[in-house]
Amino acid sequence: MKKRKLHLGCGKTILEEWINLDIMEQQGVDVVADLEKCAEIPLPFEDNSIDEFYASHLIEHIQHTLPMMQELHRIAKNDAKAVFRLPYGSSDDAYEDPTHVKQYFLNSFGYFSQPYYWRADYGYRGDWNTEKISLLVDQEVYKDKSFHEIYEDVMKKRNIVTEMVVELRAIKPIRHPKRELQKQPFIEFLMTQK
Repeated sequence: MKKRKLHLGCGKTILEEWINLDIMEQQGVDVVADLEKCAEIPLPFEDNSIDEFYASHLIEHIQHTLPMMQELHRIAKNDAKAVFRLPYGSSDDAYEDPTHVKQYFLNSFGYFSQPYYWRADYGYRGDWNTEKISLLVDQEVYKDKSFHEIYEDVMKKRNIVTEMVVELRAIKPIRHPKRELQKQPFIEFLMTQK
């Protein structure tokens, strides 16, 4: 059976063998939907119908992320994979574009899981486990540095990470909002050339 894969906020980058979704109707877009309005208008997909999600430089443009992530969880099959590429929160890229409304850091994606709501309930009912976070750093600067040296720079300095790639998995049924159920993702640094 062929996997159903949803490319979120595709823009002009149309992926073959993916369902390309965007807010604008244009050539190659299969589904027109506003991800900002997921709380009011459900996405046109059945429950438990999508195997994989991909979004490149989209989530930082979304103001209402919890309704969007809850709606993606609704249409995701159990164990569906979601990959988000985005600027790291302490980079100029995260702030310079006036259409960016949120910045994301190492622990930000944990808030799309239930265990992070052990202290407060905002009505969010999605549950995504953050499995891996890849931080792209400049090879010229960091090729001979240890994980801990790079990590320390990421925590203390700006513009260290050129891009962040986050891999999540849908968990169904949702877990209880208990702190002890929180899991730390695998974090890696990938070298890139500027």
